[in-house]
Amino acid sequence: MIKKCLFPAAGYGTRFLPATKATPKEMLPILTKPLIQYGVEEAVLAGINTIAVVSGRGKRAIEDHFDISYELEHQIKGGSKEVLLDEIRALITKCTFSYTRQVEMKGLGHAILTGETLIGNEPFAVVLADDLCHNDDKGVLSQMIDVYEKYQCSVVAIEEVPMDQTNKYGVIAGKLVDGTDDTYRITDMVEKPDPKDAPSNLAIIGRYILTPDIFDILRETKAGKGGEIQITDALLEQAKQGKVIAFKFKGKRFDCGSVDGFVEATNWFYDRMKP
Repeated sequence: MIKKCLFPAAGYGTRFLPATKATPKEMLPILTKPLIQYGVEEAVLAGINTIAVVSGRGKRAIEDHFDISYELEHQIKGGSKEVLLDEIRALITKCTFSYTRQVEMKGLGHAILTGETLIGNEPFAVVLADDLCHNDDKGVLSQMIDVYEKYQCSVVAIEEVPMDQTNKYGVIAGKLVDGTDDTYRITDMVEKPDPKDAPSNLAIIGRYILTPDIFDILRETKAGKGGEIQITDALLEQAKQGKVIAFKFKGKRFDCGSVDGFVEATNWFYDRMKP
């Protein structure tokens, strides 16, 4: 059973400057709810109540958000706006939150390794909050946990992207398994390949289930593309042993790390609110 979910949240969010100069990108709101709260809610729906956050300088707002604000609650107690805090109160009650800092920005792989002190020696989920995912029936993490329970190895979420956008993602090559049309055993992974070099148009998005041996692999992984420690390089070591499954999830995903995706998500969720 997957009990812990890691949120790498130390990045600078430079694509949203100047908004992210003093505000964590994970706290940017889609309507009235910050991105990271959507991710935590997805984890809770998957039965995960232990939330680990890798943060950095200027990220205190994340800790404050998942904490009680006594002054605010006193001010609105008994009023019409008290109900607006029900969802975040429920998360604070259900979840245990822990935090550690990534002192240097050395890539996603390094951020995940930094979280080892919060995770320990057990399989765990990873959510990148700026990949906002939605499914009315079953959340993406819930779907992935089902896959993990079947194959007992690392699982990455994938979706098809236009070939001219492969240079934005880690891209996989693999073989369909067990007669499925959505589950692949990975044979190769390339970080942000040029379209002409991409092994497919199946791109990894910000959802992972990782087995704890990934930490030892990351410790030995040298900096790759962009001078960063890439999680795809570490996963490739597992894939060489047939121990990584790629799963084409069911649902909708918004790249809220880009302005276009952020606006698209805002409009989509707003339209769903209309009577």
